[in-house]
Amino acid sequence: MILETLRKYLLSWDGVSEHEHRFGGVEFRYQNKELGHLHGEQLADLPFPKSVRDELIETKQAEPHHVLPNSGWVSFRMKGEEDIPHLLKLFKMQYDRLSAKR
Repeated sequence: MILETLRKYLLSWDGVSEHEHRFGGVEFRYQNKELGHLHGEQLADLPFPKSVRDELIETKQAEPHHVLPNSGWVSFRMKGEEDIPHLLKLFKMQYDRLSAKR
């Protein structure tokens, strides 16, 4: 259910497409740039500039990436449908950042 809800919103944004992620799961891209990807309905990974990543971790909106903790990537562990609004907020932050560059 989480994936279907995210799909509904993310794919309605201009320039967003869905792809199979190279390590499994579902990846969402804005044009040719990755917005983030999901590993099932338990874990989302999103790339941010290091300064944004640090702020997200400091404010407990995300945690360091589960494999690359010192990178700009963050991980967000989903507990249930109640996490959808926050997850959409993270994807929107990434979308706004990337679409502003165009």
